[in-house]
Amino acid sequence: MREKLYRFMQGRYGNDQFNRFLMIMVLVCLALSMIGLRPFYIAGILCLVYSYYRMLSKNTYKRRAENSAYLRYEYKVKQFFSTWKRDMQQRKTHHIYRCPSCRQKIRIPRGKGKIEIRCPKCGQTFIKRS
Repeated sequence: MREKLYRFMQGRYGNDQFNRFLMIMVLVCLALSMIGLRPFYIAGILCLVYSYYRMLSKNTYKRRAENSAYLRYEYKVKQFFSTWKRDMQQRKTHHIYRCPSCRQKIRIPRGKGKIEIRCPKCGQTFIKRS
C-alpha cells in the first residue's frame, strides 16, 4: 500500500509553505463556520479543494511560481510588522518624523526642544519639536 502511494505521488508537486497556509486557513474558516458564519464554510471547502489540487498537480513549474509569489508577499507582511514593532519600541525615547519632500523616516531623540532637522537623503531642512 505504501509503495502504491509512493508511485502515485511521483512527479506530483506535494506540500509547501503556501499549502500549509491554505490548510491553516481551512481550519480557521471551518472554526468560524461552527460559530454560525455560513460563508466561511464554503470558503474553507474551496481552500481545501485548491490545496489538494496544488498538492496533486504535476505542473511543478506553476506551483513553484505560486509558492514564490506567496513567499514574497509573506516577506512583505512580516517586514511591515517588524518595522512597526521596532518603531513602537523606539517611540519612548525618540520621535520619528518623515521628510516633507522625500518621505524618508528620520529618528530624533526626545527632549531636545524645537530643533531644525536636516534630511540625510535629500538635504531638506524643516523645524519640529523634539
